Amino acid sequence: MKSQKKLLGDERRNWILELLKESGHPITGSDLATKTNVSRQVIVGDITLLKAKSEPIIATSQGYMYLKGSSPVIFVERIIACLHSPELAEEELNLLVDHGVTVKDVKIEHPVYGDLTASIMVSNRQEVKQFMKKVLETKAAFLSELTDGIHLHTISAPSEELLDKAEQALLKANFLIKND
Repeated sequence: MKSQKKLLGDERRNWILELLKESGHPITGSDLATKTNVSRQVIVGDITLLKAKSEPIIATSQGYMYLKGSSPVIFVERIIACLHSPELAEEELNLLVDHGVTVKDVKIEHPVYGDLTASIMVSNRQEVKQFMKKVLETKAAFLSELTDGIHLHTISAPSEELLDKAEQALLKANFLIKND
């Protein structure tokens, strides 16, 4: 559905917003750039402007998503504290998603910048695989590398029971920082 002409300004942002609202999956900035005949950097600016207008758009490792307001399933959330080396990140994420949990983000407390948060938004092994591939391809560092492996995750699931089971699995694998 590539546009024949370059979409300009508000017309392009409205088109992007509608496409994100209708899509059931993330859309990459590169795909949006191709479809609107502009650069990826222009798309990044458009998304920033849409977010400034309080549009609930998030950037995930798989692309941009519009957070729909009404969901038939009510999810519960929890923040967990973890500690492990970068080599174990994929194992940690797979452990969580295997228990029916979505890993929404990672947070660290940086000594200069304060709290830093990055969206992850993985819910299954395929999304974890894509996330890890992107980290490797871009040679990006994990935020937890700035804090010697200490980090927080916001996790969500349809029930407290699933969160409890995921936490127990993390504890058993020595990924969870215990509250003593």
